[in-house]
Amino acid sequence: MTGDKRSYVIGQTELAARPLAPALYLVATPIGNLADITLRALETLAAADIVACEDTRVSRVLLDRYGIRRRTTAYHEHNAGEAGPKLIGALEAGQSVALISDAGTPLISDPGYRLVGEALDRGIRVVPIPGPSAPLAALTASGLPSDAFLFAGFLPVKSGQRLA
Repeated sequence: MTGDKRSYVIGQTELAARPLAPALYLVATPIGNLADITLRALETLAAADIVACEDTRVSRVLLDRYGIRRRTTAYHEHNAGEAGPKLIGALEAGQSVALISDAGTPLISDPGYRLVGEALDRGIRVVPIPGPSAPLAALTASGLPSDAFLFAGFLPVKSGQRLA
């Protein structure tokens, strides 16, 4: 799915994506509702040479929803050692790479920080594309004071570990 057409679809309207400068783009994706994606995220995903995904099957649902036909490659905890150098090579060759997670902002509970660190060490530009934030959405809807807060990670999946 590497077609030359770099566009995305909103409703019945197809929009051309502007070219991207070579860089590593950290693109936040929706957390649950695909309509929560930003226009900037859609344009970035449509324009990128490579879309690096936590799970290509999950990401394909999002990309298909918006008519984005870009090449995807898996980048996750189990293949970061092999996939990371390939992505860095593509970046050094002047390509643009959009990194996405299954939901939310890349690098929050995934190995993207290694890729960002390597890119920065090599002088490669890193561009955040902001979007949904689960902790902020929960905080604003909680009724708790929102002038100061701390996000210390995710709770463990197993109930015994959560209680400990």
